Amino acid sequence: MASNVLDGHAAHGHAAGHDHAHDHAHHHDVADTKVFGFWVYLMSDLIIFASLFATFCVLRGATAGGPTGKELFDLSYVAIETGILLVSSITYGMVMISVQNGRKDHVMLWLGITLLLGAAFVGMEINEFHHLIAEGAGPNRSAFLSSFFLLVGTHGLHVASGMLWIIVMMWQIAAKGLTPTQTTRLSCLSLFWHFLDVVWIGVFTVVYLLGAM
Repeated sequence: MASNVLDGHAAHGHAAGHDHAHDHAHHHDVADTKVFGFWVYLMSDLIIFASLFATFCVLRGATAGGPTGKELFDLSYVAIETGILLVSSITYGMVMISVQNGRKDHVMLWLGITLLLGAAFVGMEINEFHHLIAEGAGPNRSAFLSSFFLLVGTHGLHVASGMLWIIVMMWQIAAKGLTPTQTTRLSCLSLFWHFLDVVWIGVFTVVYLLGAM
């Protein structure tokens, strides 16, 4: 009789373990699918930026007698802006390390620092736009400046969207903790944030460095 009871408990434990393993594998498959889907989105976003880069390169010389990039761009200012965004990429890397270690407090800290760096970057970009417009070098001055504002502004809007996403993630993590769902979302946000860093390196090189030559 005792043997039958023990066998029943063993069978139940085996079934429960099998169900848990199945649920874990199912969640892993769902997470992989979501991350893959986000990669597809990023590739479509890359096409948009490629089109904006191509437009800028074509219209680079179309200044309509107005100021050129060499006359407008302050490389030291943009270099600081670039450094801030690159450091934010490092701080978001610390977010993902903290996620792997299960440290919710560290995740919140590094997300907050990344958010502040993103805000500093966007603030500097807005200040640059304000300065250019005040000097009469707004987007309606020439085709060159229209393409400049469109490319750099689109990137800035993406960074602002990433900041909003960070705020939402901080709220969700504070309320629900580091659940598998939040971990997957943080992984997608990581891809998005690093993608914007790579795009900005292209902007800094093509728009500012080459433009100042």
